Amino acid sequence: MSSPLADRIRPEKIEDMVGQGHLLSEGMPLRNIVKSGILPNMIFYGPSGTGKTTLARIIANTTNRKLHKLNGTSASIKDIRDIVEELDTLAAPNGILLYLDEIQYFNKKQQQSLLEYMESGAITLIASTTENPYFYVYSAVLSRSTVFEFKPVTEKEALPAVERGFKFLENESGIEAEIEDGVCEHIANACGGDVRKSLNFVELAYLSANLKDKKKLITLENVQSITAKNSFRYDKDGDEHYDIISAYQKSMRGSDTDAALHYLARLLEAGDLPSAARRLLVCACEDVGLAYPQIIPIVKAAVDIAFQVGLPEAQIPLADAVILVCTSPKSNSGVNAINSAAKDVRDGKAGKIPRQLQNMHYDGEDNKNKGQFYLYPHSYPNHYVKQQYLPDNLVGARYYIPGENKIEQAAKEYWDRIKGKK
Repeated sequence: MSSPLADRIRPEKIEDMVGQGHLLSEGMPLRNIVKSGILPNMIFYGPSGTGKTTLARIIANTTNRKLHKLNGTSASIKDIRDIVEELDTLAAPNGILLYLDEIQYFNKKQQQSLLEYMESGAITLIASTTENPYFYVYSAVLSRSTVFEFKPVTEKEALPAVERGFKFLENESGIEAEIEDGVCEHIANACGGDVRKSLNFVELAYLSANLKDKKKLITLENVQSITAKNSFRYDKDGDEHYDIISAYQKSMRGSDTDAALHYLARLLEAGDLPSAARRLLVCACEDVGLAYPQIIPIVKAAVDIAFQVGLPEAQIPLADAVILVCTSPKSNSGVNAINSAAKDVRDGKAGKIPRQLQNMHYDGEDNKNKGQFYLYPHSYPNHYVKQQYLPDNLVGARYYIPGENKIEQAAKEYWDRIKGKK
């Protein structure tokens, strides 16, 4: 049985890949890493059909390493151990490159099993995932890896791959294709940023075409029929996957219940329960936040129920939670506060922690002023006492500004009174 067209014409050089110019163009980080021949452990993050597997194969060939490919849905710890046993043998003289596809399906114990081999250099890991690695990859694996984000391939970038696919099929079969105007452009657009899907469309179009004067007649009408049938569950309007997710969260943030439910339905029709749930959780914290803090455990419970019952019933608790987020008061004071604090940290404004807050257990004999001098707030009226908490160089910094909503303003009024500001 013949392999899919995408496998038969898989690029063997970086120059033949389409898309990912931000990573693979001359002078870009990942291109330079591959050229150096010294590979760090890496995580490729992005949607399907954007070149993650292809690049892993090219890297293995370029650096003369033995490539082993495992899939997180079916691989086990034993599979990893069996691969490591090849080290220092004639089968892998230059080391092993392990490509672990869909690492998000590895549980924490399985991901931890990779650590000893990553630490020792027994394997170089390239893991790929369609899900945000900062949510799905164990932190210890993340800290030992470099994350590279792969982006959906644009119509313009996909077009050469589509044209090359038709040319390959002509040469392979010996039957020329007569391609109507607009066919290649339509396929490049209908693939939704997925080059593999575009090549599947090319092959379907070629195989289903009628013969006319010993030529395959590839009509736009036939291609439109093929792409409509095969694109529906991904996105019947041809929009890119990440556009739907963005519209989903922005509709919740904008308190448009109907729009948010529409985009939720599109995500669930595509079977993308993880993205629907993750963005819902983020929106509850980022966009409702302290205006109605009780919403966070409520939405978390709805998401837990959704994963427990699975699709299609999962749509019910998620719809309830989406409506709740849309109709709740909004505040981004929390995210603004942590962003401001993080900026100071990144800018190097992280002075010495005040003595009274340090974890002091012993004063040296040379210290003439012994003691921690921490004031325990619960020992004072209203469980509050004034003392310095920020480092000296940040005294007076203000990160949190209460939102103009009932809950935050009530808290502000209370603490202004306790702290003697009123």
